[in-house]
Formats: sequence, C-alpha cells, structure tokens
Amino acid sequence: MRSEAEMMQLFLDIANADHRILAVYMNGSRTNPNVERDIFQDYDIIFVVTKTQPFILESREPERSWISQFGNILYMQYPDEHPDFPNDEENFYGWLMQFDDGNRVDLHVESVSHAREHICDDKLCRILLDKEKILPPIPEATDEDYHIQKPSRAQFLACANEFWWCSNNLAKGLWRKEMPYVQDMANFVVRKQLEKMLSWKVGIKTGFRVSVGKSAKYLYKWLEEEEYQNYLSTYFGGNIEEAWEAVFLMCRQFSSTAGYVAEKLGYSYNIQEEKAAGDFLKTVRMLPKDAEEIL
Repeated sequence: MRSEAEMMQLFLDIANADHRILAVYMNGSRTNPNVERDIFQDYDIIFVVTKTQPFILESREPERSWISQFGNILYMQYPDEHPDFPNDEENFYGWLMQFDDGNRVDLHVESVSHAREHICDDKLCRILLDKEKILPPIPEATDEDYHIQKPSRAQFLACANEFWWCSNNLAKGLWRKEMPYVQDMANFVVRKQLEKMLSWKVGIKTGFRVSVGKSAKYLYKWLEEEEYQNYLSTYFGGNIEEAWEAVFLMCRQFSSTAGYVAEKLGYSYNIQEEKAAGDFLKTVRMLPKDAEEIL
C-alpha cells in the first residue's frame, strides 16, 4: 500500500507536470487533527484547473488516460454522471477511485472562479500547491464547523417531540410485523433524535468543543462504557420481539439523556408526552393480532 507521503508526492508531481493544473488543495479527514489516522482514510483532493472539460474527456477515453496515472483502479464511481442528480461539469467534476493497493482517492477538478468562491466553505481545507497564487489565503484547517451546537429550548423540545411522536410509528409497524418499515423508521427517524440528544449530552460535558462525527460514530469517546453499550444494544435485526426490546431500551435511554440535558441547560422537559407515548407503546405491544380497537 502506498504511504501517505508517496500519495501526496504523487498528487504534487502530477500537478507540477501539467500546466493546466494551477493549484491543489485537500479537505476531509486527513486535514482534521482530531481524527485518528488509519488505513481506510481516503484522500479528498481538488485540482484547480484552467478548464475542467479536457480532464473529463480524457478520463472518458477507453484507456482513461488522465486518471490512470494515479494508479491501478479496482473500481470507481462517477458521481457527476448520475442521471438523478444535477451537475456543473464546467466548474466541478469528480472521480471516486478505489486502487488495487488499498488507497482510495476522491478526486475533483474545479474551475478557478468556483474555487475562489467556495474554497472557504469547508474549514477542513489545506492548500498543497498554488503555482500562480490564485487562491485566497485560508486559515489553518479546523473541524469547528462540525462541533456539536448547543440547542435552543425550541430545538430541544422539537427533538423530544419527534422522538416520542414517531415511536407511534414503531408501535404500529411492529404490531403489523412490517419489519422493513420499522427498520427505516427506527434508524432514519427515531434513532436520529436519540443521536442528537446523546450528542448534546457530549456537548455539555465538553463545552461544545468537539464533534461526534458522521452518524455520531465517535460517541464512544465521551459516553460511559455502559451507556455506549446500551446505545449499541438499541440496534436490532429482523426478530419482532428483539425489536420490541430494543425500542424500549431506546426509550429508556432517550428519557434519561433528555432529563440530563434539560437539567444542565435549564430547560423544561415534557414528561407527560413521554409517559403518554410510552404507555401507548406498551399497549400496542400487548395488543392481540385480531384486535378491533387500540385503546
């Protein structure tokens, strides 16, 4: 597997050898000092170029001549070729490449005007090369834009309301044994509120100076071991009874976390809403399959 030093030198060598490439910058996890390095980190590289179209055309040739110089490609994706999403090829175009040595590169070419306008959009950015000083000065890379934000009272209450209201959908889905619907509702709606509440707890403990990462994947760094293991136990498979147990565990964890956040931030928590939703869940769980009424 090519080392980081080898890959970085490769990017610079390619850029320096091509007069159409005016600058190179990088963003993503490799510019974040708070992310631990590992072998799966990809390289998010942007080449600022005179025109994007020549690079796009050269990558579409049977030999893929331009992108082939980055290494032997196992497989790749052309995100800007997707039929369901708009693109702006003249200003920004990318190739996502997995190489046979294990390295992955998310490479983009970008017009000068687009780079000047958008390079500061992501503070996790580092300029690697600027041949003609076309890019504006940027501050040192930081993940501060991704730090947990202190919730307002309204945001706190909305999170709790969304969690408890949508638990209703979990109840009916489990009673109907519609597991695909239950999984979607649990993981993409209800769990997101639990993630948010747990993140706010982490924020309180750290002074809102850290990020829990995409999908709250770094929660384990700040939660107690038992609390984090309880959170992992809220994930469930295709068994209905297992799902019911996980849902009630999710509810208990949300309740205790919301209580903590409310107390620390001086917010009120609608315990009546929680009790009503919890009682509804318990009722539906015991409801026979031939029931003609819910309550």
